[in-house]
Order: sequence, then C-alpha cells, then structure tokens
Amino acid sequence: MKLIILGCGTSTGVPVIGCTCRVCTSANPRNNRTRSSALIEVNGRNILIDTSTDLRAQALSTGITRVDSVLFTHPHADHIHGIDELRSFNMLQKGPVSCFGSADTIARITLLFEYIFSDERGESITPELTTTLVDGPFKIGTVEVIPVEVSHGRSSVLGFRIGSLAYITDCSDIPPVSMEKLHGLDLLVLGALRYKKHPTHMTVEQAIKVVETLKPRRTILTHLGHDIDYPRDNPKLPASMEFAYDGLCADV
Repeated sequence: MKLIILGCGTSTGVPVIGCTCRVCTSANPRNNRTRSSALIEVNGRNILIDTSTDLRAQALSTGITRVDSVLFTHPHADHIHGIDELRSFNMLQKGPVSCFGSADTIARITLLFEYIFSDERGESITPELTTTLVDGPFKIGTVEVIPVEVSHGRSSVLGFRIGSLAYITDCSDIPPVSMEKLHGLDLLVLGALRYKKHPTHMTVEQAIKVVETLKPRRTILTHLGHDIDYPRDNPKLPASMEFAYDGLCADV
C-alpha cells in the first residue's frame, strides 16, 4: 500500500493571499501547501481522500491518471470543491467514480453540485459519480475501509482506516470509541493546524499527545497553516513524527 500526500495545507492554502510572513514568502517548496487531500494505492485501486480545491494541480504534479473511488471526510469547501475535476478521470477510465461519505456529506454534495446529480443531462460533460452512504465498515473491491468518527469543532466528520494506515485530517478531538479503532497503526496521518489553540482543529501539541497514546510507527501531520515552517519546525517533532509536504510518498 502506498500513500501520496497530494496537499497538506489548510483551507486558505499556503502562501495565504496577501500575507508577507516568513512562511508565505519562503523559497522552500515544502512551505507551499495546496488544500488537503491524499491518494491511497492499494490492491490495484486508487482511492482518493477528498476532492480538494486544488485537485487538478495535484493530479498533474503527481502524475495521477486514475481514481477509482473517493472517500469524503466532510463537506467543507476546501475538501469538496474540486469535485468537477473527477470528470477528467471519467473520460480517461470511461466509467463512473464511486464516492463514499456520511449522510450529511452526500446530502451537501448533491445539493451544492446539483448539476452533477441532476437527471436532466446538459450539453456539457459533467462528472459521472455514484454515491454510497457510510454508516459502518465497508469494502471497495477487496479493500476494507473502517470509518472513524472524530470531532471538528461542533461537527462530526470522518477519518478512515485501511489496514495499518489511518487518515484523519480536520479534527479537534478524537473520542475514546474512535481512539480504540486507531491502535496498531504503521502510519497515522493526522491534522495539526498550528501551535496556537483553535476551536475546530488540533494544535501540534494536541496531536503529539494523541500520538503518545496511540504509538503508531510513523505519523505525518497535515492540514498545516502558515504558522508551520517546514525546515525550521520539522526537526523539533518527536522522532516518529514529521510535517507533511505536498507530494510526500509513504509505503505502508
């Protein structure tokens, strides 16, 4: 199994428009962050997590030419607004892309992108998608996917576990029942927005405490804001942890 971090940035991306801070003006390419998304290659399938606002650029930069399925974590703009880019994969694959998400996420997507799901076909090409509600573990082909409910402020959103890999992005707290689903990991991808406290996202310190409890073999912190300076801050993390960067690949 292989994981590709397509984007590791927060909702604004980094650089932030109009910002002149050290990170936003950095020449280091690992401080350039598109909106958070990832691709998992497993058992001959390409499983995309979220259709970020920057999906087209991410697919071009990493050479992705196939997406079999999409796992949606939640329906916030930075995680779904690249959905129209899936039509390129439809044309390449000559078939639909299967999409999985909570009832709330599927409802929001079908409302916001009504033109995709309308029974009335227009003259333009639109994405060809199927949707499946996630209410427990499920399979994509032979791949078992375990949804993991976490808190994103007052909202409940999904992370996903596949084998010994788990991906949890926008998250302010992981309830005990979900923590139980995250033991024995080889790789944990976990959101950690910044150092200062935030109402809907974990801080770096909070993420470290989660890792100290779960003890995965490796942890990659994602959904990073412009408080995180990759070359300066990465060495400060515990030995088994690292900050993500766009294009990072990890074998599991």
